[in-house]
Amino acid sequence: MASARISAPSPLAVFIAVGGLYVAQSVIGGLTMLGLPAVLREQGLPLDQIGLLYLTVLPWALKFLWAPQVERFRLPPVGRNRSRLIVLVGGLLCAAGLAAIGLTGPSPLLPVIIVLTFIAFVTSTVDIACDGYAVEALAKEHHGWGNAAQVGGSYLGSAIGAGLFLVLVAKLGWAYATYGMAMLVILLGVPFIFGPATRSQVETRQHLPSLKAALRRPEIIRGLVIAAVFVAAQKWGMSMMGPFLIDYGFDLATLGILNGLGSMMIGLGGALLGGFLVRIWGAGPVLVLSILVQTALLAAFAYFSIHPGLSKTLVITVAIASSSGIMALGFVALYAQFMGWSDPKQAGVDFTIFQCMDGLVSMAGGVGAGWVAQHLGYTAFFSVSALVALLSAPIIYFMMRQKSEASPAGERGEAQGIV
Repeated sequence: MASARISAPSPLAVFIAVGGLYVAQSVIGGLTMLGLPAVLREQGLPLDQIGLLYLTVLPWALKFLWAPQVERFRLPPVGRNRSRLIVLVGGLLCAAGLAAIGLTGPSPLLPVIIVLTFIAFVTSTVDIACDGYAVEALAKEHHGWGNAAQVGGSYLGSAIGAGLFLVLVAKLGWAYATYGMAMLVILLGVPFIFGPATRSQVETRQHLPSLKAALRRPEIIRGLVIAAVFVAAQKWGMSMMGPFLIDYGFDLATLGILNGLGSMMIGLGGALLGGFLVRIWGAGPVLVLSILVQTALLAAFAYFSIHPGLSKTLVITVAIASSSGIMALGFVALYAQFMGWSDPKQAGVDFTIFQCMDGLVSMAGGVGAGWVAQHLGYTAFFSVSALVALLSAPIIYFMMRQKSEASPAGERGEAQGIV
């Protein structure tokens, strides 16, 4: 950039601003991937149809296609940063979409999937701007806490979308629960839109963000492989967790309370612990540790599936530890690595490429998970998921040990102790 901001924003103000957006995005994600599947299963929908909800992840898997255009709009050659405008318009469109499915109800499923896919397109576009803003606004010594805010906010939002939403559905009905989520999404965007962190100066910029510039860098290619392997290990086994717990005997209200409180406390705790461990050990050991622990927990669910009389307290404790604590710990390390590999001149593009791999692998695993669970049973599903996780650990270990070619982004990551 040819000119810089007159004064850098306060790190705390940035954490609050971007944290609110990450919570809002995950409210929608938790509602779609965890809350709605439980509602549909209670209504008797088969698992293979519930698995079709993972088609709504498609925009997250493909957002790299429009990320350069979003970054060029957000960072014009001459002018102010337009992140606030993108967030404002995106928040209003998401709230309108949620209100629409509140009117239609959870079934028939096809209109709900169409609207949720549109909402996913909007939120994924807002996320490009949010991630790019976070990378450029935070100095490298604050990246670890930025990742903790990102992942912690994600689990807080997921707790609301999967927890509070189910409680509201049980108590007030689908429509009012969905309207409540729409209002919450708007409120969570207020700190970013009106807060001090996003006030920017007129700047002149030389770099033109592009996919080609990103894909020329070896750390981007290596990061895509690491992301694919790690996401398969961590997320595939979680895709049928809600339906499994319903079939195990949990009702929506109980499951919502346990998911909400558990995710809020354990997820935030896992995010903070992950940030601490990354700072001490680096990202590689934390990624491998989280995969090994997840392998054991998935194997436990295979055991639970053939012993339906076990304590529900034990089952929900393992579920919360797996879906909240271990996932949060691992993804803080993964996103810290992504942030270290992203070029600040086009951070929205670089970070988006990594996240698209996350979305693509999650979508493929989720759709396939519904078929496996429906036709082969939960025991086969969780056993295969545990095997995938186990095989992923050595791949992650050896790839993280490889040294990338020197580059400004790679050197920044090594300076943070995360490469």
